[in-house]
Amino acid sequence: MADPKGFLKVQERETPARRPVALRLMDWKEVYEQQDPSELKRQAGRCMDCGVPFCHQGCPLGNLIPEWNDLMWRGETAQAIERLHATNNFPEFTGRLCPAPCESSCVLGINQPPVTIKQVEVSIADAALAGGLTPHPPQRLTGKTVAVVGSGPAGLAAAQQLTRAGHTVAVYERDDRIGGLLRYGIPDFKMEKKHIEARLAQMQAEGTRFRAGVEIGVDISWSDLKARYDAVVIATGAMVPRDLPIPGRDLLGVHFAMEYLVQSNKVGAGDTVPEQIVAEGKHVVVLGGGDTGADCIGTAHRQQALSVTNLAIGVQPPTERPEHQPWPMSPTLFEVSSAHEEGGERMFLASTVEFLSNEAGEVRAIRVAETEYVDGRRVPKSGTEREIPADLVLLALGFTGPESETISEQLPVPFDGRGNIERDAQYQTSEAGVFVAGDAGRGQSLIVWAIAEGRAAASAVDRYLEGETQLPSPVRPTDRAIAL
Repeated sequence: MADPKGFLKVQERETPARRPVALRLMDWKEVYEQQDPSELKRQAGRCMDCGVPFCHQGCPLGNLIPEWNDLMWRGETAQAIERLHATNNFPEFTGRLCPAPCESSCVLGINQPPVTIKQVEVSIADAALAGGLTPHPPQRLTGKTVAVVGSGPAGLAAAQQLTRAGHTVAVYERDDRIGGLLRYGIPDFKMEKKHIEARLAQMQAEGTRFRAGVEIGVDISWSDLKARYDAVVIATGAMVPRDLPIPGRDLLGVHFAMEYLVQSNKVGAGDTVPEQIVAEGKHVVVLGGGDTGADCIGTAHRQQALSVTNLAIGVQPPTERPEHQPWPMSPTLFEVSSAHEEGGERMFLASTVEFLSNEAGEVRAIRVAETEYVDGRRVPKSGTEREIPADLVLLALGFTGPESETISEQLPVPFDGRGNIERDAQYQTSEAGVFVAGDAGRGQSLIVWAIAEGRAAASAVDRYLEGETQLPSPVRPTDRAIAL
């Protein structure tokens, strides 16, 4: 185990410093500075090596957290890299983007700040990247072929596992570059794209084939794809954005968050985007208090917005774990992300009533009211309306499910009441040989769930093709309905 008395000797929680706001707003580089190795060793040494490590319960991947904490405390980085990759294909992604439910489940968190699991994880991953990722090509080829549709974390995880099992795997992505939302939905200040490139290079060296710029359902029909391959994995994500159908929704300047973020990321990659949505010199209002909203806030600041206001319809979460969310549940807490730290105003209990227009048909302001709860519903409180200047409004209200039109027309698979593709306990749809992994099957969720489901679906596909499998399956069928 790590330092047997580490949690007694070091009770402070040390995390990497963020670069000064004035400096980081001048570029798109990641906001965190590199942590001092001695701090990292101390923090890894706080791990208690619990008899029942509840951090495993918090992590859908089943990461062997006490083991690699111990190895990092001992300075055995190479072994820590091996143990981390035993359960997680892409720790450099999760270490940057996951909200760390493992930390909420840390036993030390009962009466102390929990172990900085996420930071130890990303430090191990960065050490692996710095040393060069070793490809693990299969020792034999099965002669079976698999198509993976979607190159987000679920699709990439499934593809890597299936390639290593010896199948010939092709990943199809409709965008011009591989990576899904990792590529175009996440700003560089949260995760620079060099991390994606390193993984793709490893996967290509292992034998995975990538087909960017090919939209299944348009360029190749779903039925043709099914006929060409021995198995198909649908990992298209839940990309249908939740809309806000109120007066003025059709005004110029009101956009879904992903329209804005994708364009910004494409420009950051060196592309030219005609009529790009930009925040420079504008009053920007972001609706939605989640991670996507924070990404919009940070992007608007870097584009030199005149002002940034973030509206959330619900109450401001507490700063400490509430009684109705006892340990080891993952609590809903008030968080100040790096984007919030950079400026702007946050408003809670704010219901958007109407988008207001100027003479040119452009949004000029939004009318908001205080939120009140009536029969369990959140509604605008009469008499509390006021206007907020807005030249650009970004809707970051979450997603409602996968895009279903071409799938339902060309591949007769059913969808459930939430709009997700139905599947059985083995991730298989009603169409033999067609499987679903990630948000397309479970709805919008965390990146760790996407990778875990990609790994589990790969195990199911391998068993379907070969009759048995040696691939690990981190997600039990009953776990899939659990939302963290």
